[in-house]
Amino acid sequence: MVDFVIGVDGGGTGCRAAVAGRDGRILATGEGGAANILTDRFGAIDNICRAIDGAVAAAGLGGDALRRAGVLLGLAGSNVGDAAGFIAATLPAGRVEVVSDGLIALEGAIGAGDGAVAILGTGSIFFARQGDTVRSYGGWGFIIGDFGSGASLGRAALAATLLAHDRIIAASPLTDRLIADFGGTPGPMVEFARTASPGDFGRFAPAVFAAAAAGDPVGLDIVGKAAVAVDLALDRIADDGAARIALLGGLAPLYPAYLAERHRPRLVAPKDNALAGAVALAARRFSGAGEGSA
Repeated sequence: MVDFVIGVDGGGTGCRAAVAGRDGRILATGEGGAANILTDRFGAIDNICRAIDGAVAAAGLGGDALRRAGVLLGLAGSNVGDAAGFIAATLPAGRVEVVSDGLIALEGAIGAGDGAVAILGTGSIFFARQGDTVRSYGGWGFIIGDFGSGASLGRAALAATLLAHDRIIAASPLTDRLIADFGGTPGPMVEFARTASPGDFGRFAPAVFAAAAAGDPVGLDIVGKAAVAVDLALDRIADDGAARIALLGGLAPLYPAYLAERHRPRLVAPKDNALAGAVALAARRFSGAGEGSA
């Protein structure tokens, strides 16, 4: 039995932690930087520890609180390779469990019942629960996955900008703005892309959606293709039995206008956020509390 539980929500752009009693009641929270262990495991563990330390300090707990706590971490990239094992072995806590950031988002948005979430932020992943069965869809990382994500939208926008520069496609206000942001020449953009992280690419996603909303043809093409990919995932989730789907992540408010009409009756508002979901799961798994809560 642990004295405290700590939930961690770690994503490509930031990390949040909450320390709670065994009953799941949150005492305090803390924040850190990006925590995608697939792209930067050492930076991720530093930011996770910073967020946890901030929450523990804000709760006024002693320095040994982490060793007396059960920590459940929902982390982007935890479903690939040995990343989860690395985090579990590195964190000096009483008990540690690492799950996908999608699972804590599902718990927070839907609660312990049936339903699904589409997480559309820097990365993307889809999760659905039906009875005791939980399925994940996507979430395989920026290089060969994360369709519909902010990172993929940003990368597509920069790629289109280079095509426009070379007069392979027609330029648009979006491509004109992006090339201007890099000094009007492709060199700095190419240099940026060589070392850019998913979060770096994701920073361009709001501009892509804004361009689409203004009727920009390049913006509309990029968002339209991304929405088709999201639609395909939602079709699969619906066919697998999910009647309720919550859209989460920074792009969640922007996507509904571009999704197929058939999905709109299934969309529901999330009950709570992923950090609350991490705490609820931690309370259930480490102390037996919080059953049925979100």
